[in-house]
Amino acid sequence: MRISILQMNPGQTLGSRWAGGLLGVALAATFVSSGCSKVDVAEAAPTVTVQVGAAENETIERKVIAEATLYPLEQAAIIPKINAPVKKFYAEKGSKVHAGQLLAELENQDLLAAQMENEGAYTQAEAGYEQAVQKAQSDLKLSKETLDAAQKLYEARQSLYKQGAASSKDVDDANVALIQARNAYEASQKQLDLKVAEGQLAAAKGHRASVEANLNYSKIVSPIDGVVTDRPLYPGEMASSSGPLITVMNLSQIVARAHIDQPEAAQLKVGDAATVSVPGQPGAFKGKVSLVSPALDPNSTTVEVWVQAANPGERLKPGSNVQLQIVAQAVPHAIVIPAEALLTGSDGSTSVITLDTDNKPHKKKVKVGIRDAGDVQVTEGLQGGERVVTVGAFALSQEDDPILAKTNIQVAAPPNIPEEDDEDQ
Repeated sequence: MRISILQMNPGQTLGSRWAGGLLGVALAATFVSSGCSKVDVAEAAPTVTVQVGAAENETIERKVIAEATLYPLEQAAIIPKINAPVKKFYAEKGSKVHAGQLLAELENQDLLAAQMENEGAYTQAEAGYEQAVQKAQSDLKLSKETLDAAQKLYEARQSLYKQGAASSKDVDDANVALIQARNAYEASQKQLDLKVAEGQLAAAKGHRASVEANLNYSKIVSPIDGVVTDRPLYPGEMASSSGPLITVMNLSQIVARAHIDQPEAAQLKVGDAATVSVPGQPGAFKGKVSLVSPALDPNSTTVEVWVQAANPGERLKPGSNVQLQIVAQAVPHAIVIPAEALLTGSDGSTSVITLDTDNKPHKKKVKVGIRDAGDVQVTEGLQGGERVVTVGAFALSQEDDPILAKTNIQVAAPPNIPEEDDEDQ
């Protein structure tokens, strides 16, 4: 007598979606033979108790899972451009601020004095420029009148010389005066004094702008909307360009940065749906891929991928380690079976055990596609609605085809699922 028994693992459970858990496999057959008997007793048909799942027609997704670090959407580490003691702070650590808001003020008495001094120099340069403009205009007008008079005198002397009423010396003297008047007119046209005054005024403007800029630098304003996350100094302490005076972060959204292997990163693109989850905390935050780096990280030869997500209540903290789950591909209307129903041979071939309407088992070779957690996509070999054996499939796959053909199958109900009360119907 040969008895084959398959037992389920104590404590084994299955999800609500798939049937699972081998309740019991009992194969009993008795073969009796007698040398003097002419009647052969046929081997009894074995009975196997299994659980099944359905080949569902649904969407399955290829996901890329990676560890990432959180960063704020925007960050401004504000470093003063001048060295001066802190006069006053207008925002505390943790304060919400908006772009353009005054955050702090540095001591600026020396800058105010420099501004007053420069205003006087600028006023003086401006007056000098106006005076130079008037003088240049007057000199130009006078030199033009002198040139015109010299030209008329020269022409008159020439006419008299031709008539014999003037000497050649008179003509030469008139010509010299004409040349001098022309040179004076050309010089007045260049307006050199005016250009000097213009240069002095421009220099005064530059000094005034420099002083005003330094004065403005003493007022620290926020360049972005956000929250003050760091303020290392106290009023009276020296602020310098060696480090940030105030740090502001925009935490309305966060950016999770991950380094992903090249083959997986090649499947991703900007706009892919993703979720951000914090280990040990319930729930996940929906986001999208905002960057797939076009270059490899030279140190790790991985691809940097960014996922941007909303941060309601600012629950996600920059610097935290999180897990990303990015949907690289979604296949709608796919044939999907439980992963535990898939059998893989030593040669890498894949198959399943199906049950027909009479609960007769059949071996079927299949081809698979996307794997997602406990689900597997079947691309060839199955149709939607077929039943596949989950728990007990391996035992059945070990049977020869003649034994399998006459095996009696008992389909067990899924464990841990309470029966419905008829009164609730």
